[in-house]
Amino acid sequence: MLFRRSYWIERIEEAWKRRPLVWLAGVRRVGKTVLCQSLRDVEYFDCELPRVRRGMADPEAFLRGLKGKRIVLDEVHRLDAPSEVLKIAADHFPDVRVLATGSSTLQASAKFKDALTGRKVEVWLTPMMSADLHDFGGLDLVTRLGRGGLPPFTLAADPREADFQEWMDSYWAKDIQELFRLERRASFVRFVELLLSTSGGIFEATKYATPCEVSRTTIANYLGVLEATRVAHVVRPFSTHRRTEIVAAPKVYAFDTGFVTYYRGWRDLRREDLGHLWEYYVLNELQSRLPEAPVRYWRDTRGHEVDFIVTRRGRMPTAVECKWSASGSLDLSGLAAFRRAYPQGRNLVVAADVDRPFDRREAALRVEHVGLEDLIARLRHA
Repeated sequence: MLFRRSYWIERIEEAWKRRPLVWLAGVRRVGKTVLCQSLRDVEYFDCELPRVRRGMADPEAFLRGLKGKRIVLDEVHRLDAPSEVLKIAADHFPDVRVLATGSSTLQASAKFKDALTGRKVEVWLTPMMSADLHDFGGLDLVTRLGRGGLPPFTLAADPREADFQEWMDSYWAKDIQELFRLERRASFVRFVELLLSTSGGIFEATKYATPCEVSRTTIANYLGVLEATRVAHVVRPFSTHRRTEIVAAPKVYAFDTGFVTYYRGWRDLRREDLGHLWEYYVLNELQSRLPEAPVRYWRDTRGHEVDFIVTRRGRMPTAVECKWSASGSLDLSGLAAFRRAYPQGRNLVVAADVDRPFDRREAALRVEHVGLEDLIARLRHA
């Protein structure tokens, strides 16, 4: 069954209005190919096929035969000179609307000689977000958190261990080896597995170096590769360089809740597990719907922490705390500590069980309790 992901289709159509070249990035099996094939009036080219690559050996001749059309170049990094083809399309065939897909950001891979700055619009296809749950037949949120947001895993009755291993093998062979040519597969895969099972906290490279049998510098390089391929999300600290603040150490989140539950060995999710996974899901929603909004976290040297700080130039920082449920008592000591340092700005608690937003005075603070839709609406105008 072919599901139409209406939110993402609209994003691509809007991007095509701004530029003739759109770069669609996302992890393996997140649904890039199916999304491309669900677009109307497009001609689809799978660059993994040798005959397609042969047909594009002369990019000018290839594009000349497609004047006025909308085309998809899926897995474009399989071409010998992908950035050359895309640059020719953008500069000399502006009437051809091109949607190119890949796993990494353009500037991250040595195979792309040109990042095509000013020629493209980037769309990052995240694992399933709120609009996708509706489009996929009203999927339950707890199911989405447990199985994750990669459609083949989410729709499976029970993803098998072999599915996760197959994903990892494909990621190494088709993304890492082709784009980055890393060595020491065992060390890299071990690092990925450890990160998936321990993510969500402050990242310390040294704690991964020994079990992966590589240097701290290599671990930092590995993390850069995971960030470039969207497998790890690096959230950096919000700070004005006060002595009491964490100013450098990032928090790192795995790309998908399904891989977190698998590598942590969670099957029957407890309330505390759902609270942990909800934080990932909120971050996924921010990345999907507010891709240009800088997301940070805040922590001081006494251990007070705020999940996310959303900042825009010239505006006061908005503090966001993620809670699975808004009922009962909430520990907002981190939020109170943040507002002692930064008194101005909105305080939002986003919870899965809030249908209508409400305000509450907590720890001498005005705190707005919201659901995901209201969170996005407030952050758009924050």
